[in-house]
Amino acid sequence: MPVVHLSGGALHYSEHGQGEPLLLLHANPGDSEDFSAVIPALAEHYRVLAIDWPGYGQSDLPARPGSVDVTFFYAALRDFLTALALPPVLIIGNSIGGYAAARLASEEPERVRGLILVSPGGFTPHNILTRAFCRLQGSRLSLSPSRFASLYLKHRSVTAQAMLQRASGLQATPERITLNRAMWRSFARPESDLRQSARRITAPTLLLFGQYDPAIPANKDGKAAARSIPAAQMVTLPCGHASFAEIPEQFLAQVQLFLAAIKR
Repeated sequence: MPVVHLSGGALHYSEHGQGEPLLLLHANPGDSEDFSAVIPALAEHYRVLAIDWPGYGQSDLPARPGSVDVTFFYAALRDFLTALALPPVLIIGNSIGGYAAARLASEEPERVRGLILVSPGGFTPHNILTRAFCRLQGSRLSLSPSRFASLYLKHRSVTAQAMLQRASGLQATPERITLNRAMWRSFARPESDLRQSARRITAPTLLLFGQYDPAIPANKDGKAAARSIPAAQMVTLPCGHASFAEIPEQFLAQVQLFLAAIKR
């Protein structure tokens, strides 16, 4: 895999195809291989760059994985774009990847051409229960990465099965579990809420939520995101948290239609 050296360490990514850059940003935990079912189709028309977030895949762990928060991944995204001198990009972001993409589009709109947010973090209308769950997942009592993934991956496609295997293997090391818990804790904090700042997003935006996703529900987080992002289009798909892995054909149908509509 190609690599760029950022302030937080070596960041690995895969690259496929040619043309306008299209970034793929995975969840926490996860890695660039989560998008393997859709990369070939996307690479027919775009230069597809799939990132391994710090601490996942082949990328370096943060020096202090228990001390980072969601802004750490956002900073890594900004540094990555700068290091590769990329023009305004298209982004597909899942979960924390969607959080980083939406935050970039709200704070530096000139860097984003279009957004496809797949069950993005940052739009939860928090209450006592949701904050308590974030704190629980950020503690030693948290569900393991594989156990939690088994709850939110509703269609066990070949790609989803591979995601579960990685969640129970490399992503379950003590250092990566520490990183995972730190990210969960940070999502309970008020400063991680994107609902107000997302009103500044000007890029065309497609929201894809899973009808059966228990982690980021379409009927709550999805509606909150749709209300927050001006002119966003929301589609609910019959899946869990990762439509691109669970039902890739239906995912691609929605994405390709959206990308065709905003093509230069």
